[in-house]
Amino acid sequence: MAKATNDYTKVMQDMMGAFPVDMSSMQDAFKTQADFADKMSKVVLEAAEKSTELSATWTKATLGKVGTVTTAKTDPADYSKAMTDFASTQAEMSTESMAAFAEIAKKVQMETVELMLAAGKDISDETTAAVKKATTEATAAAKKATAK
Repeated sequence: MAKATNDYTKVMQDMMGAFPVDMSSMQDAFKTQADFADKMSKVVLEAAEKSTELSATWTKATLGKVGTVTTAKTDPADYSKAMTDFASTQAEMSTESMAAFAEIAKKVQMETVELMLAAGKDISDETTAAVKKATTEATAAAKKATAK
């Protein structure tokens, strides 16, 4: 039984040797994909970092403003004024923060489109080169076969 396995392995090796495969195109495709993933990860991580910083700044400012609302007041009307001031300030901070989040999202979108276009161009170039190489090799093999 072990001999049959060895024979099968030998047959497979001979068969695969008869059909040589150029792995350079696979290696190039892997490298292109790895480069794309690296660049995309940087875009995502940068956006996450900026979003986190923005959220932390907004939260800190909000908590600072809440402190003025929660302090004891002598006149009951001062509580109403403090709440109105807080609401006004919060609305302004919300608008500014949402605009900043939108800028982060816009930048991520633009960088993603640029990366996708570049990746598409790279893949197109690699495919064209692989097809040209395969055509050249097939033509050479056909000429060699017919020359015999």
